[in-house]
Amino acid sequence: MQQFDVIIIGGGPIGMACGIEAKKAGLSYVILEKGCLVNSLYHYPLNMTFFSTSERLEIGGVPFISHGPKPNRFEALEYYRRVCMSWELNVKLYEKVLSSWSRDGLHHVTTSKGKYATRVVFLALGFYDLPFLLNVPGEELSKVLHYYDEPHPYFAQKVVVVGASNSAVDVALETWRKGAEVTMVVKGHTIGDNVKYWVRPDIDNRIKEGSIKCFFNSQVLRITPNTVEIHTPNGELSLENDFVLAMTGYQPPFDFMESLGIKFHNDEYHTPVYDESTMETNVPNLYLAGVVCGGLKTNKWFIENSRVHAEMIVRELVKRRHILV
Repeated sequence: MQQFDVIIIGGGPIGMACGIEAKKAGLSYVILEKGCLVNSLYHYPLNMTFFSTSERLEIGGVPFISHGPKPNRFEALEYYRRVCMSWELNVKLYEKVLSSWSRDGLHHVTTSKGKYATRVVFLALGFYDLPFLLNVPGEELSKVLHYYDEPHPYFAQKVVVVGASNSAVDVALETWRKGAEVTMVVKGHTIGDNVKYWVRPDIDNRIKEGSIKCFFNSQVLRITPNTVEIHTPNGELSLENDFVLAMTGYQPPFDFMESLGIKFHNDEYHTPVYDESTMETNVPNLYLAGVVCGGLKTNKWFIENSRVHAEMIVRELVKRRHILV
């Protein structure tokens, strides 16, 4: 069993930022990541461009230079690889955390490849691995996808896009522009309020002119190999269909968090309990960092406004360095 001052679960930008701060403070640490480095970013659409400018995505004082004001996915992956190498971070990739339990002030962490012990755990998990399911018959069909990477496979295909957020709008526009016949199914009465301001006129106009069909106040009832059955204000409809792209959002790994003993507020977002000044949860010496702090409100914390969590946590640990002995 290997022992460290700090174990960081999650190898995304915020987990890396936590590792950098731990290293700067002279703490022994390891970052455990179940996939590749910045695994969530890797699974973003191939042509994705960030909302933020490059300097707001920087960590560890390493400059992020991009060709445009807002970097794309390829530039971000290159940047975070460079940060990892520059700081020589102790990252264990493709090593999934299976369980963690505490006794006598020591956290015991079991992974797919080994066992660790530590006084302190940082939880810097993403949420891109657990999509919200439609929970309708036929969702298990191979034509139903909760992830999107590029538009080419959907050329000359009848595509139903479920959702009304940024991801759904981007998918609908991109696949339509590459030759797909696109229909959107939206639960609410309009496209989401949080859709990027420079994209909204585009989707509104495409719907208005009929280039992209859209059924508002509607929901999917069932999916068959050749159709999608939907409920609309005018009754049920059967749409001929080749692919369903369910861009319905993602959720944090609540089951895993609960297994660690983390409690949650009784609010609509199932927000985890933690001290906002130190990021410590109700479990002693178990801290949260990044998007996981928002519970179901996954649009609250981003790289740019949660980088500071790493500094806050390590600053608190330095004050309490005696607990690491």
